Amino acid sequence: MSLFITDECINCDVCEPECPNSAITQGEEIYEIAPELCTECVGHFDEPQCVEVCPVDCIPKDPDKVETQEELHTKYESLMAAGG
Repeated sequence: MSLFITDECINCDVCEPECPNSAITQGEEIYEIAPELCTECVGHFDEPQCVEVCPVDCIPKDPDKVETQEELHTKYESLMAAGG
């Protein structure tokens, strides 16, 4: 399951540099997470780093993009193989 950023985002700029997969970018109004790049930090860290640093708790799991831990790890391996 990838994460997403809600409209409660205050554009504080702390999440983007924490993402090891470069899945977080500045959108038109708030930061956005590319689901094809988000592994919830599986393969890198025990916890999603963006969630850890977010001061307003606006980065939940996306219920529309459910993935198992195994699927997230496979995505991580694919990203690393592609030079991610």
